[in-house]
Amino acid sequence: RSMGALYTLLITYFISFQVSSGSAFCVSGCSCTNDGLGRSLLCMETALRRVPENIPSDFVKIRIENSHLTELPRGSFLGVGALEFLWLNFNNITVMNMKSLEGLSNLTELRLQGNKLSSVPWTAFHDTPNLRILDLKHNRLDVLPENALRHLPGLTYLDLSFNKLTVISRDVFLNWPLYQGPERHGKREDGAANVVLALHDNPWLCDCRLKGFVEFIRSVSPPIILMNSYLTCSGPGVRAGKFFHEVEIKTCAKPVATAPLTNITRPLGVNVTLTCVISGRPDPVVQWTYGLKIIRGFTESQTQVDEDTFKSELVIPSLHLADRGVYTCAANNFIGNSSSSILVNIKAPNSSSPLSPSFPLASAEENVYIDIRIAKQTVYGITLEWYAVTENPAETWYTIHFGKFEAARKELIYIGPGINSYSVTDLLPVTKYEVCVTLKNQAPRSGQCVVFMTGSDISELEQREKLIHIIVIVCAMVLAVPAGMYACTTETRFRCLDRCAEACKRRRSTQKNPKPGERQGTFDSLQAGSDEGLCRDSNEDRRTRRRSEDKTTRAKTDQRNAAELY
Repeated sequence: RSMGALYTLLITYFISFQVSSGSAFCVSGCSCTNDGLGRSLLCMETALRRVPENIPSDFVKIRIENSHLTELPRGSFLGVGALEFLWLNFNNITVMNMKSLEGLSNLTELRLQGNKLSSVPWTAFHDTPNLRILDLKHNRLDVLPENALRHLPGLTYLDLSFNKLTVISRDVFLNWPLYQGPERHGKREDGAANVVLALHDNPWLCDCRLKGFVEFIRSVSPPIILMNSYLTCSGPGVRAGKFFHEVEIKTCAKPVATAPLTNITRPLGVNVTLTCVISGRPDPVVQWTYGLKIIRGFTESQTQVDEDTFKSELVIPSLHLADRGVYTCAANNFIGNSSSSILVNIKAPNSSSPLSPSFPLASAEENVYIDIRIAKQTVYGITLEWYAVTENPAETWYTIHFGKFEAARKELIYIGPGINSYSVTDLLPVTKYEVCVTLKNQAPRSGQCVVFMTGSDISELEQREKLIHIIVIVCAMVLAVPAGMYACTTETRFRCLDRCAEACKRRRSTQKNPKPGERQGTFDSLQAGSDEGLCRDSNEDRRTRRRSEDKTTRAKTDQRNAAELY
C-alpha cells in the first residue's frame, strides 16, 4: 500500500512539473500573462524580426506590435491551435504567405494595422472559418480581387480604410457570402448579424470603372453598415474632393478619335500643328505614329475640352521634306481603340500646289532628322542606337564616323537598311571618343554626334593592345554582301584576312578581264585599292606568322637536342 501511494505521488509531481514548465514559457523581451480568457503573449517594441518558434499550444492571445517583423511565413502559428486573438499592428510586414494562418481554426480576431502590405492572399482565410474581425487599415492595398471576401462569411468587422484603393468592382461585395445569404430571397433573414465596413480615406478614382461601386455604396443597407458613408473622390479632374453622392458617373465607352483636318499642305521650314480630338471613358492613352514608328523628337500636348473629351496636338518643327507622309493619332483604353490619320504635304516654292512625290530624294536627305543615343556603355565598348525619319527607309544606308575625339580622321562604318544599332568593343580605357551617324557618305552635322569617355581599368589595360584595329565594310564589299556590315577586330583579324586574301585573288583575276558594262570609278571600284592594301597586309601577316612559327620550332628542336646530349 505504501508503494502504491508513493507511485501515485510521483506521477502527480511529474504532471504538475510538466504543466508548470510549459506555463513558464515566455519569449525574451516579452511578457506572458494568464487571465480569465487564458494565456497571453505580449511583445511590445521588441527587436523581434520573425515570429517566435515553439509557442505552446495553450496561448489564446498573441500581441506583437512595434517590432521588426517583415513577413508571415507558412505555418507561422501552426502549433498554437487555441489561438483566438492575433494582433500584429505597426510592424514592417510586407509579405503574407497564403498558408501563414494554417492551423488557426479558432482564430476570431486578426489585426494587421499599420504594416506595409500591398496585397493579401485572400485564400489564406480559408484556414480561419471563425474569423469575426479583420483590421487591415493603414496598409498599402491597391487592389481588391473580385473573390477576395469569399472565405470570410462570418465577419462582423472589416476595415480597409487608409489604403491605396482607387478602383473596385461592386461584385467584390455581391459575391460575399455574408451579403448573399440574407438577400437571397429579397429580404433579410432573422438573426442575421450586421457587419461594419470601413472604406474611407482611399484615393478613389471616380471614373466609369467605379460606376458600379458608387451605386452599391449609395444603396448599401444592413447587413452591411458603413463606418463612414461619405466616401470622397480623389479624381479625375473636377471630381476631385467630391463625395460619391455628388457625382454622376457614366458607363465606360470605347475611344473615338477624329481629326478636324485630314489633309494639310504647308511650305518648307514652317511649324505645323496636327490636331486630334479624342473622347472615351476612361480617358484613353494617345500615341502619334508615322510610318509605323512612334514619333520621337516632336512635341505633343493635351488640352481638356470637356469632361469626356480632350484634344491632342503634335507640333512638327521646321517642316522638312522628310516629314511628308501620313501621321496617325491612336487612342486606346481597356474597352477598345480608335485612330485617325492626317496627310501632310509640302508646298513647292513659289507655287500653290504640293510637291510631287518625284521630288529629288537628295534634297530631302539634306534635312533628315537623326536621333542618336548610347544605349549601353562599358569600360571597353558601347552600343549605339539611332532613329531616323527618311524618305525611303527600305533603301537608306547610314555611315558611322567613329574614332578618338581629337583624331582628324574617323573610321567609317557603313550600315545597311533596316539596322538601327551598332556595338563597338576593344576601346581604350580613360579615352575620349566621338561617334556620329549620318546618311551614307554625308558629313556629320550638329546633333548627329555623341562624345563619351570610357571608364578606367588599369589591370585590363595592361593585357590589351593599345591601338584598335577595326577593318570595316572592306570585308563586306570584297565578299559581296548586299546589306549589313562586317567588322574585323583584333581578335578575328587572321580569319577575316584569310578570307579577304582569297577574295582578292578572285577580284584580281576578274579585273584583268572586266565584263562589258562594268561600272568604273564608282564606290565599289574605289574599294579595290583598299582591297589591294588589305591583301598586302594579309601576306605580310602570314609571313610574320610563318617566321614566328619557324623560330618556335627551332627553339624546341634545340632544347630537345640539348636534353638528349645531357
